[in-house]
Amino acid sequence: MIKPIEKSIDLGDGRSIVIETGKLAKQADGSVVVRMGNTYLLATVVSAREAKPDVDFMPLSVDYREKFAAAGRFPGGFQKREARPSDYEILVSRLVDRALRPLFPEDYHADTFVSVSLISADSESTPDALAGLAASAALAVSDIPFGGPISEVRVARINGELKINPPASELKEADLDLIVAASKENIMMVEGEMDEVSEAELLEAMKFAHEAIKVQCEAQIELAEMVGATQKREYSHEENDEELRQKVWDDTYDKAREVARAANPNKQERTEAFDKIVEDFIENNYNSEEDEIPETLIKRYFHDVQKEAVRRVMLDENVRLDGRAMDEIRPIWCEVDCLPGPHGAAIFTRGETQSLTTVTLGSKLDEKIVDDVLVKGVDRFLLHYNFPPFSTNDPKPYRGVGRREIGHGNLAHRALKRMMPDELPYVVRVVSDILESNGSSSMATVCAGTMALMDAGIQFKKPVSGIAMGLITDKDSDKYVVLSDILGDEDHLGDMDFKVTGTRDGITATQMDIKVDGLSYEVLEKALDQARRGRLHILDKITETISEPRADYKPHAPRIVSIKIPKEMIGAVIGPGGKIIQEIQAETDTSIVIDEDENYGTVDISSSDKDGIDKALARIQAIVAVPEIGKIYSGKVKSIVPFGAFVEILPGKDGLLHISEIEWRRLEKVEDVLKEGQMVDVKLIDVDERSGKLKLSRKVLLPKPERK
Repeated sequence: MIKPIEKSIDLGDGRSIVIETGKLAKQADGSVVVRMGNTYLLATVVSAREAKPDVDFMPLSVDYREKFAAAGRFPGGFQKREARPSDYEILVSRLVDRALRPLFPEDYHADTFVSVSLISADSESTPDALAGLAASAALAVSDIPFGGPISEVRVARINGELKINPPASELKEADLDLIVAASKENIMMVEGEMDEVSEAELLEAMKFAHEAIKVQCEAQIELAEMVGATQKREYSHEENDEELRQKVWDDTYDKAREVARAANPNKQERTEAFDKIVEDFIENNYNSEEDEIPETLIKRYFHDVQKEAVRRVMLDENVRLDGRAMDEIRPIWCEVDCLPGPHGAAIFTRGETQSLTTVTLGSKLDEKIVDDVLVKGVDRFLLHYNFPPFSTNDPKPYRGVGRREIGHGNLAHRALKRMMPDELPYVVRVVSDILESNGSSSMATVCAGTMALMDAGIQFKKPVSGIAMGLITDKDSDKYVVLSDILGDEDHLGDMDFKVTGTRDGITATQMDIKVDGLSYEVLEKALDQARRGRLHILDKITETISEPRADYKPHAPRIVSIKIPKEMIGAVIGPGGKIIQEIQAETDTSIVIDEDENYGTVDISSSDKDGIDKALARIQAIVAVPEIGKIYSGKVKSIVPFGAFVEILPGKDGLLHISEIEWRRLEKVEDVLKEGQMVDVKLIDVDERSGKLKLSRKVLLPKPERK
């Protein structure tokens, strides 16, 4: 038996997290197993020794996967093996990636792969809260250059108390649920949802999480010392020409600053102006056909020039790229009921960012089936975000949904879902198609989604809006500016992307990525306050367009009626081989779904035709109805026998109409009065207690003739 090197982290409530290394996956550059309870995560990291030619970025890949065997389960599908990653796995991968990426050296360009696998699971220890710790610990015990360690924790507020990595069973009661990533010194990433909490409550939760993270970072440092992994590898991944760098800087900085200072609100024109500076530099300095143009180096150096020029104009002159004030929101226009086909639709346009969002209402048959390793069930509220290339004037085909689309859609879903009505018979699908993008498209999705849901007649609790905040800091001083409603370039060239969504009464979701060290809580507090003011301004624009949900659904939206029936009657409604329910659906043009509970069955009848629903409802009520003595029924004569007729008074329920109960006069033959298929009114006069047979009478409904 190989004895691994271990480090334990005490959570202070009887639980602990253990990091071990030296036992599994030893050929990787770094590998650890992180365990908490019966949940085990294996994290490995491998980085190439050399960078590929012409790579001037950090090619980091983070892959989080869950093994079904970890929970003692078989995967679904015909192959019975793990296939493409689920949305949940992609979201966890993004959480880890966003925390790690800013801490690699800027000049480190080797392919680096981080893999985190759930290899054992229990029902209480949530693995997404441990994945960041596992990935960072694998880097800590390797020789890969990394500015960590970092860790991620979940902080939730349950019954007013903040808890670190609470058991999964308690999360259902949480009114605040955040994943926070940080180094010992700084918060790096935040993502989560909440029930309209205040800015102060959000900051308190972030600080609480950071204290726990500091302990976990210290444990990784000690583990690295125990395995002797304090010396990192040497590398040289960039070939630089310092003379060219200086020349690019000298020739282009003032021009780049002029473009930034011009405050042009048109993104395409600004991009062309910056590109023109590079083209002119090449044309002026490489005019001979024999000159070899180092275009890659020139563009890399100019990117640094552009970044510094834009940032200095904001810091020194208080001028943004499009001319706005630091807390100013771009012009907004909104429209609802803009498409006749969907059940709800809205357009939200803020500056050069535009979302066309639609809402579709469906029945239980449209539920999304969730079959992840640890979560099985259904999802009745779906939100999908699409980002086609034409939205940024990119000439390429749309190849489907990527990790970014899944992440942005998840943020908007979290922002809206807690404002959905508690009792809703529909499955709801919201689809945001980004038609233009220049920053904050996920927040445009939140705003358009709010309006589209209200346009559809969903009794949304409160309107929700969202805003993306940015930050520019001065590395040589404590000077900084907080930017409201950031552009795409301000996100790319800035130090923070802080998205905040909420109602007038509080925050419902947030996502933050920080790209610099040393960000104080004072700056975050100012950003949150500025975000609140921007959020309220956007809410005013939304409510000017649609102030409250429509009183009713659109005429072409499906209607759903639910009734409860006795559990023992479910079979009667379905019929042999589904014959009865299929017949009802075909004749009434409805969709019928039956859910079986412990004591009863719930029948959902859906259709866009109210008459069809009424007919189907009447048929089902008739099937499950209990015959009542003394009640008059209109029934069909099913068969005639010498001693009377059998009449169907309810679906599947026949009673005997004896020949003596047909008329007051004496009959020789039943056929003298009745024929098969004839409709006849009868009264239920008795039910045999032992056999349950029904006794009917027609004559009691007829006037009794006087005696002669």
